[in-house]
Amino acid sequence: MALIQTNKDLISKGIKEFNILLNQQVFSDPAISEEAMVTVVNDWVSFYINYYKKQLSGEQDEQDKALQEFRQELNTLSASFLDKYRNFLKSS
Repeated sequence: MALIQTNKDLISKGIKEFNILLNQQVFSDPAISEEAMVTVVNDWVSFYINYYKKQLSGEQDEQDKALQEFRQELNTLSASFLDKYRNFLKSS
């Protein structure tokens, strides 16, 4: 089942906004621990999921599919961000 266009647009918007949030982060000393950063990023993902979940349209299965795709995209972006953060911690 394909995502309906409004959900695709919403997911795209959410991904762009999440990416902006990640790109705005400045790593500086004193750095927080890796575990703390993972918690922060997971909280951001949860916030975005909960915010956009309320705006999805269509049947429940369409919304679930859109939400699953959105979560996967956010997790991919998060993993990349956390890799950069780990590298920062190693270089500090």
